Amino acid sequence: MTLTDRFLKYTTFDTQSDENSQTHPSTEGQRFFACFLADEMQSVGFEDISLDENGVLMATLPATDNQKVAPTVGFIAHLDTSPEISGKDVKARIIDYEGGDIVLNAAERIVMSPDSELFSELKSYIGQQLIVTDGTTLLGADDKAGITAIISAGDYLTQHPELKHGTIRVAFTPDEEIGRGTDCFDTDKFGCEWAYTVDGGEIGSLEAANFNAAKAEITFYGNNVHPGYSNGKMVNAILMANRFIEMIPVAMMPDGEATSDGFFHITQIDGTVEKATVSCLIRDFRQDEFQAKKEMLRKFVDICNSRNTGGRCSIDIQYQYFNMASVMESNLHVTQIAEEAMRLAGVSPQRAAIRGGTDGARLSFMGLPCPNIFTGGHNFHSRYEFLPVRSLQKCMETIIQLIQLI
Repeated sequence: MTLTDRFLKYTTFDTQSDENSQTHPSTEGQRFFACFLADEMQSVGFEDISLDENGVLMATLPATDNQKVAPTVGFIAHLDTSPEISGKDVKARIIDYEGGDIVLNAAERIVMSPDSELFSELKSYIGQQLIVTDGTTLLGADDKAGITAIISAGDYLTQHPELKHGTIRVAFTPDEEIGRGTDCFDTDKFGCEWAYTVDGGEIGSLEAANFNAAKAEITFYGNNVHPGYSNGKMVNAILMANRFIEMIPVAMMPDGEATSDGFFHITQIDGTVEKATVSCLIRDFRQDEFQAKKEMLRKFVDICNSRNTGGRCSIDIQYQYFNMASVMESNLHVTQIAEEAMRLAGVSPQRAAIRGGTDGARLSFMGLPCPNIFTGGHNFHSRYEFLPVRSLQKCMETIIQLIQLI
């Protein structure tokens, strides 16, 4: 199976995670996909394949005979796609991009234009093949491109036994997109000295730092009265929520961000006159600024409660992950090897901090240093997501070079 055929096959699986589900994994589509991958991995030479009750799939690429003393290192990607946009019935296709607009869906007028700031990166891919959708779904390169590159690298090494390598472990996790990817991850069972998540963006990106992250849920309690008799009695929880959001400076929102490294991101608002909830992500690279942002939201809640309107509100803040930079600073060899592997694959390494997080952020604090390497995709979590074929190929080649260097 070719690299692109493998990726296109994977996009046909509906693996969206569900934040409202309490199961592991949160959706059965992820388990179904994991079962398919387990069978495929066995057919291309992986061993010791296990799929546990929580949907975590692990496997081993055995060391070549004279390399069994090499460090055992892992590669990790996630099974799920973002719940923010549909990943069902993805209609992926390969186009030869020669410049100009890409019409994803003529009927719905869904177009990517390199003349727009939103898609200016297209100019870098003129003359290349791009994998796109019909504009009605996301593509799923986050992170099926990572899974494709890892399995394809293992397949290649199995077919080329002259390329010597140590024991390689692979793990595919569920529910990364909803922050649960490592909830049931057994680092002892994985048995690696360090690992890499293959879950990054454009070609060459190498990320060993990320946001500190938390999620806040603010609940507003109002009082519903018949609108004909509501004067002085009704307290509209929806309006309370709206006033709360207006207190957050626009410059500290992702769509209005000026110079701030971190942000507040309102992801959902639900409710009625009686009760409303606002979900807000809190992100910052610096721990002190991260704490300050949490305190800012708590202060806004206090302000709402001090207005004596008859309503009230409360806040619940849940930790998601911390910046892995402190761990990676003590394990510089992990990123240095990745940079050398990229160069050997003909890729220029681009060091950056993730404006988000991966499973690797949490795993790094679980004793498994785990920076993030590129898959090549663009516009993740969007109907405008696309994946350059050459970038995916270079991701696979980087993994192969990494395995040999280690």
